[in-house]
Amino acid sequence: MIAGLDVGSRSVELVVVDAAGRVVLARRVPTTFHPLRQVAAVLDGAAPEAIVATGYGRDLVAGAGLDVPVTTLTEIKAHAAGARRLFPGARTVVDVGGQDTKAIRLGEGGRVLRFEMNDRCAAGTGKFLEHLAGVFQIPVEDFGAYALRGARAVPIGSMCTVFAETEAVSLMAGGAPPEDIALGLHAAIAARTAGMVRRVGLEPPVVFTGGVARNPCMVRLLARELGLDPLVPEDPDHCGALGAALEGLARANGAPDARGATAPGAGG
Repeated sequence: MIAGLDVGSRSVELVVVDAAGRVVLARRVPTTFHPLRQVAAVLDGAAPEAIVATGYGRDLVAGAGLDVPVTTLTEIKAHAAGARRLFPGARTVVDVGGQDTKAIRLGEGGRVLRFEMNDRCAAGTGKFLEHLAGVFQIPVEDFGAYALRGARAVPIGSMCTVFAETEAVSLMAGGAPPEDIALGLHAAIAARTAGMVRRVGLEPPVVFTGGVARNPCMVRLLARELGLDPLVPEDPDHCGALGAALEGLARANGAPDARGATAPGAGG
């Protein structure tokens, strides 16, 4: 069995596949400030023959001295492989995770042709939504449904988390309905994400992965921005770990990199 381990800023996902590529185990734990301890917890009892680590913490896992071989894979390649497995016809992947957003254009066979990634700040990511949901005193899991109650999206000028909070508070003080403000925040993220997708070359079908794909308002607004309904996996959080596990299986079977990226900066 081969394990894919996606160590992100907000959560750690594990997917274990058997020799036929079937998923036999999937787990998720919060990353916390002790990621290696959480990695040990999520691996408890799994006993994989090899691990392919992806995400922000992949190098940390690779250097942790685990008692099984550990190799690494970029998040771009991992999400591309996972999306392609779940939706074999996928040509574009949008991943909005806790700390970054990725737009990935796929070619024949799932090969990465182009990608764009914002990983320098939390603007437009799950962390951004989580922070703003806190301003509204709403659990982030309910923020999307809350925003969908808005009648008119209030334009939001800044995607900086701090400035957006200030702007939202000012709008509330000015009497704007909070649901409209929440809708405006979601609309700003959707527009920013759609811009990334268009720059890499929008081609359907589009697969929407990452934890933010669970937000119904984001799914609806991204569909409106792109002019098509994105495909959302049943468990969008595990897409990267699934892709890492499948790449590990491909390597074990003699394929050094079954979904090799050619885009500049895709290495790692």
